[in-house]
Amino acid sequence: MLLEEQRYIHEDLERLEQGIADRMGDEPKQIRDRLNRDHEVSQLLDQIQKQSAILLSLYEDKASERSKEILDISSGDPFKEFNAQYNKIKEHHGNYLSEQAENSEQWYKPRKGPDQPYIVESMFSGEEAYGRYFDLHTCHEAYLNLPNAKRLAYLQYLEVFDDFQPGKGGIKRADKLTDDYFKYLGDLASYLESFMRRTRPLENLDKVYEGWEKEFETAWEKDEVPGWQKEAAAAKKNAMSRNLSTSEAVWCEACEKEFKNENVYKGHLNGRKHIKAAEILAKWEETAAVGDSHAPVALAHRLRERAVAEREFRVRKLTSAMSTEKDDTRVNVERRQGMTERERAQELENFYNMSNTPQNQAPEEEEDNDDDDKIYNPLKLPLAWDGKPIPFWLYRLHGLGQEFPCEICGNFVYRGRRAFDKHFNETNHITNLKRLGITNTYLFRDITSIAEAMRLWEKIQREEKKHHVDDGSVVQMEDAEGNVMPEKVYLDLQKQGLL
Repeated sequence: MLLEEQRYIHEDLERLEQGIADRMGDEPKQIRDRLNRDHEVSQLLDQIQKQSAILLSLYEDKASERSKEILDISSGDPFKEFNAQYNKIKEHHGNYLSEQAENSEQWYKPRKGPDQPYIVESMFSGEEAYGRYFDLHTCHEAYLNLPNAKRLAYLQYLEVFDDFQPGKGGIKRADKLTDDYFKYLGDLASYLESFMRRTRPLENLDKVYEGWEKEFETAWEKDEVPGWQKEAAAAKKNAMSRNLSTSEAVWCEACEKEFKNENVYKGHLNGRKHIKAAEILAKWEETAAVGDSHAPVALAHRLRERAVAEREFRVRKLTSAMSTEKDDTRVNVERRQGMTERERAQELENFYNMSNTPQNQAPEEEEDNDDDDKIYNPLKLPLAWDGKPIPFWLYRLHGLGQEFPCEICGNFVYRGRRAFDKHFNETNHITNLKRLGITNTYLFRDITSIAEAMRLWEKIQREEKKHHVDDGSVVQMEDAEGNVMPEKVYLDLQKQGLL
């Protein structure tokens, strides 16, 4: 009976909406509970879409079965149709006597208790910590196996895995067209997409991915994808605009490598690696400049480049969208490297204990455990990612007990020498120095007083004026041969008897 099916679906949609409202009304404290709730809501939303699609097809009534059923009820005897449906239901239950009736009101309600499993329990590895950190060990190993790739440690790889410039974490353009590199990019992009879907189940990620694809299409048509310009002149222009480490550094386009100065650059020109790289670059420029006579070859080469560039573009977009997770991963890896084996084991044990806690405990149990959840922290140590104080030896190692105020930064107090030294290169400190009229900020490291900084800047200005020589104030002398020179040089030569 189609009308009864429609009524049932409407009722089921209301129960689904109520189930979502019950879950969104509670805000879990732990990331695991919050992520589990989001995945449950996502499943309920998928069920709503599925039921709505069935309901829409019933309302469209392409086979006119619904209209025929309404006509039969309105024109004929309504009790006759009712008795027919009643007899069908009675016959069904007569055939299945042991079938238990389910309470549909309990289908979508949040279930509480220690026996309820977590949806996210099998979604994440221990390294990912329920979506807080990346687990790129497999991708790191694949990167190390690439030909001509830099031998980067895992911590260094986390900083540059989304930077595909040859001088950073990428490899040469000619080496990017290999099958190994294409597979590496595919695995990296697939992992990041999977991680984003697992950590953001309520976002419309398909729409986001479509927007990125359109953005890449536009950039590719305009030949604006970084590192994949079609013309050699554009590639050289891109090389000229690179951010080199020093003003004397020289960039070699063939080797795609930075050299310290001009002499080192000239010295490597006769090496075998440079000669081989120069031949590959010349061959690539010749392929890019081929005319219509070899159009199929150039087109196939360009299509292969486009596939690699698209995956690199996707990885950059995914990483920029999850920049917080990337920074947290790097900090977590650095923190774990400074821990002892005993502390790692203790942290792993605490993580598994947290994983085995019952889901959605009753409010009475939470109230009873309020006193137990209070953290004993008499030394007022900073809290780690798990909400517990960091070890005291780590507190002393980083010198977090020392306070360093900076008057230039508005009397802000930095805890620990490391944070204090780091803030001299930050934008806030440099901007405040420039507001005082100080342009050469490199010489003002470890200076935190405004008066001391102004005195040093005035001294530097006086010394610059003292050593500055005005060409107009120098007395010029001329010898018998008509050579013009400063008076001091003329007198020195005259004393030596050379004039």
